Amino acid sequence: MSNRVTIQDIADSLGLSRNTVSKAINNTGVLADSTRQRVLAKAVEMGYKQFSYMDIDALSAVSAPQAPEKNGIALITTWALNGSHFSATMLDKFQLELSKRGYSMSMHIARGEDIRLRRLPSSIRTDNCAAIICIEVFDEAYARFLSECGIPVLFVDSPVDPMGDPLPADILLMDNRDGILSFFKSMHQRGVTDIGFIGEMLHCRSFFERYMAFTSGVSLYAMHTTDEWCITQKVPALAKGEKGNPSVNFLTKRFSEMSSLPRAFVCANDFVAIDAMNALKSLGYEIPQDVYLLGFDDSSESRVVRPQISTVHIHSQVMGFTATELILSRIKNPDMNYRTCFCESNLILRESTGDTPV
Repeated sequence: MSNRVTIQDIADSLGLSRNTVSKAINNTGVLADSTRQRVLAKAVEMGYKQFSYMDIDALSAVSAPQAPEKNGIALITTWALNGSHFSATMLDKFQLELSKRGYSMSMHIARGEDIRLRRLPSSIRTDNCAAIICIEVFDEAYARFLSECGIPVLFVDSPVDPMGDPLPADILLMDNRDGILSFFKSMHQRGVTDIGFIGEMLHCRSFFERYMAFTSGVSLYAMHTTDEWCITQKVPALAKGEKGNPSVNFLTKRFSEMSSLPRAFVCANDFVAIDAMNALKSLGYEIPQDVYLLGFDDSSESRVVRPQISTVHIHSQVMGFTATELILSRIKNPDMNYRTCFCESNLILRESTGDTPV
């Protein structure tokens, strides 16, 4: 045998593939602990370069990391998330990355009573809960309760209270600013001067940041807007005897009361944009001939409606990976400073602004 032991030499001696031996030595990929131990023991025995200074008893230093004492990550949400929600792809990536590190995720819905009484959903096993990740948890008092319950917590988006104290927790957000400012630049280049905003401004932090990006765009590009064109309050519930979609009904009423319409509306998300489009169509307006519409999230619905909705794309898998790193580093170092992280998002122009879909 050559003086220089190779990965192939170890593989041949064990009857394993070179790829399997490489995974064991470099501690990558998924491999049975027994296989990893066999490979590492043989590497030490044969004097493979990076283990030549070790003996068999020192293997524990290079063996696979032990499973965490608590390996449960509890996802808390306030309603059943579906495939249309931006987090669906993010959670697939999050769960995959967690599993590689010995953790598992379970989903729990915080009902009205849980929120009112400030308590964890009863389905959470606190004895095995290493951390909590929150999605669609926008009640300020409940979010503060979760932040102070003694379990590491990460909010994907969060409640908003512009006049209140910051939430004492890690927060993960998509970039809610740059895509909207890119839209303003595009509209400015086309000669658009009048613009409005649609969406409940204080629904959550992302909606609030999108509204603030809108106000920045108005200022930066010297565009004209009015209070009449900015529909930022909560959509009221259907009145007794009223039928249909409450959001479409509300927007139809608001549009019909406007003395004029702006050339473009920025909407808080794709579903708001779709409701606005339906309301405008019911009043005889054409999209994009009369009004341009921009959504946000790049939901599947934005691509199947006609006209297709211009939107801002969220890189959900990047958010899933970032969520993993945030939550695991918080478990490891619970006393570190709180962090707010933003993941890139990108403007996509489609038919609702007179563009050809990509």
